[in-house]
Amino acid sequence: MAYVRRDAGTLTRAEQRRFVKALLEVKRRGEYDEFVRMHIEYFSADGEHALRAAHMAPSFLPWHRRFLLDLERALRRVDSSVTLPYWDWTRDRTTTSAPWTAHFLGGDGRRSDHQVTTGPFAYREGNWTIKVNVTDRVFLTRDLGRPRNPIGLPTRSELEWALKDPVYDVAPWDSTVSRGFRNKLEGWGGSARGGTAWRNHNRVHGWVGGDMLGGASVNDPVFWLHHAFIDLQWHRWQRRHRDAGYLPAKPPRRGDRQYGRIVARHQSLPPWDVTPAELEDVGRIYRYA
Repeated sequence: MAYVRRDAGTLTRAEQRRFVKALLEVKRRGEYDEFVRMHIEYFSADGEHALRAAHMAPSFLPWHRRFLLDLERALRRVDSSVTLPYWDWTRDRTTTSAPWTAHFLGGDGRRSDHQVTTGPFAYREGNWTIKVNVTDRVFLTRDLGRPRNPIGLPTRSELEWALKDPVYDVAPWDSTVSRGFRNKLEGWGGSARGGTAWRNHNRVHGWVGGDMLGGASVNDPVFWLHHAFIDLQWHRWQRRHRDAGYLPAKPPRRGDRQYGRIVARHQSLPPWDVTPAELEDVGRIYRYA
C-alpha cells in the first residue's frame, strides 16, 4: 500500500520529532554523507562535455525522484512511520514559519558567518558535523532571504507559469531553453544581476543560501523538503497534461551536440539501473496529501 508524503506545515510536533530523529540516525550511520557525495558527483553543468543526469537536463526530475526515494527508504529502515514531508514555499514564506522552527529544521544562520545555531542540526548539538563538502567548513550555514542582497521566494503564479506548459522539455535539452516544463521548474535562464533571473527550484536554493548553494546542498536537510515539493509539481503536471510525457523519447543522434550528454526516456539513469520511463509513475510507492 502506498504511503503518504505530507506538507511539513501540517505535521504534528511528534511527527516532526520522528522525522528529525530518523534523519539524525541516518547521519550517525554514515549513510547520509554518501547522499551528499553522490549529489556533488552528479552536479554537472552545461559546459562540461559529459553526461548530465541530475541538473540542466531533462532527467533533472526523475533523477531527483529516485534520489529522494533512496533517502526515504533509509529513513524508513530506521522508523517505518516516517516519510519525506514537503515544504510548500508558496505558502510558508517567512524565516520563522515551517520548517524554520527550533524543534524542526532550526532557523537562519547568524549574521557573522551564517552558522545555524538553533535546532537539532546546529553544529553545537554535536549531531550534524559536515564531513563531505566543497569547502572545509564543518557547520551548517543558511542566509534566509539574503538580507544584504534580498531575494524573494517564488510565487504561486511563477509556479503556475511552469505547470501550464504542456511540453515536458525541448531541444537543446539544457539550461538555455525558454520553453518546456522542466527548465521552467528547474529555473535556469536569463542573466539578471543578483540571481533574480533564477526561477522556482533555483530561486529557493538561492533564498535559503549557505549550504543550499551548489553541489553540496544536500548538507542542509531542507534540501529534501524542497525537492519533495518539486517532485509534487511534476506529479501535478503529469495529472494536468495526461497525454504528455518525458522527453526526449529517443536519444540525440551522433553529431548532435547533446549526443551522449543527456538521458532519453528509455535509457538508464545513472547511477541506478532505472529509466526515466520507469519513474514516471510511482503511485504504488507513495502519494501526496
